[in-house]
Amino acid sequence: MESRNAIEGGARMHYGWIIAGVTFLVLLVGGGLRGSSGILVVPLQNDFQWSVATISCALAVNITMYGLVGPFAGAMMERGLRRCITTALLAVIAALVLTFRMSQAWQLVVLWGVVGAGCGVLANVLAATVATRWFEAKRGLVVGILTSASSAGQLIFLPLLTGIAVSLGWRWMVLAAAAVTAGLVPIVLLLMRGRPEELGLRPYGQEGTVEDEAKPATAHESAFPVLLGAIRRADFWLIAGSLFICGASTNGLVGTHLIAVCVDRGLGQMQGANLLATMAVFNFVGATASGWLTDRIDSRYLLGTYYALRALSLLYLPFAFDSFYGLSIVSVFYGLDWTATIPPTIRITADRFGTAQAGIMIGWLMAVHQLGGAAAALGAGILRFDLGSYVQTFLMSGALCLGATGMVLLISTPGAGHTGKILKPA
Repeated sequence: MESRNAIEGGARMHYGWIIAGVTFLVLLVGGGLRGSSGILVVPLQNDFQWSVATISCALAVNITMYGLVGPFAGAMMERGLRRCITTALLAVIAALVLTFRMSQAWQLVVLWGVVGAGCGVLANVLAATVATRWFEAKRGLVVGILTSASSAGQLIFLPLLTGIAVSLGWRWMVLAAAAVTAGLVPIVLLLMRGRPEELGLRPYGQEGTVEDEAKPATAHESAFPVLLGAIRRADFWLIAGSLFICGASTNGLVGTHLIAVCVDRGLGQMQGANLLATMAVFNFVGATASGWLTDRIDSRYLLGTYYALRALSLLYLPFAFDSFYGLSIVSVFYGLDWTATIPPTIRITADRFGTAQAGIMIGWLMAVHQLGGAAAALGAGILRFDLGSYVQTFLMSGALCLGATGMVLLISTPGAGHTGKILKPA
């Protein structure tokens, strides 16, 4: 008992930092897997002669499932964080292994729908849940670091998996992804814990006594009442609307189609993957810095700035391929902005709706985020098929981001006409 307390609750390091480290690894791999879907577009066209629209439909299902699982994952995490993460990892591994034998388009839809659902558990809902349970102090910084894990995963895995796909084929790429995912399972089983109370600890930085929280009976019994209470508030629609646009302008458009755009413009798949990886470098910096800034600056103003900068990047990107310097500028500004929106969004959500069920609330909002991503993934593929170009899609996405800037500035200030708690439906 004494040795465990020395490791888990000693003065040198709070066990929350170990939990954050394990969570970072999980989000790292989840982000890499989620970003790898764009690698499949060109190889599947060449191998099966499937159209961009057909492949985009499957990837839209992947993104949709990634988002829709969020609120239920948040509720399931209330009942067992380690079990929830392990189940998601095993589902992803099984789907990736079966993808190796795939030969029909419907199989791509089903299997990568499962991959999307699994990665949806290993995403921002997990980051929000861990940060709000384990950290009272430095919560914004922790959210920023955990959010940046997704971009770090793209930085590491996109060039690696693209290289495997180009040299050995896409089937070996998915097996490599399955092997990396399998390596996480024993780490999670050994080190992950659900709550600091399980180890007799308080959240990092919390003073006073630890309050016990009631656990929900089932996922749906917890998730739907939270949503029904939230939709009565204008802030929910403003946050959700901005996140819909956020998903459309990141995962749906750039994350899914940028490699194909690069091939259209005469660059290779590896160049496209390297461009995404470069964005991921700056995304890592931007998300971490955003977490630090979220602890110090009004989150509404941060979000407004982020969406305005993203709009400028997207409006310029279609015209940046003629210049090395143009692409460099876009990769820096867009990369810094990619997931920088998440820490202030989580802070706004916790401030307006309360922290008790922050994981579930973030889950619903991230579901909207991914629906935006799915709409953009499918819409961009259809427009590319019909018009032969992605230019119009990028211009539309930039215009939407300008609209998101206005939305977030309309969100109420903390304490203005609300209690910070989600209203229960009558």
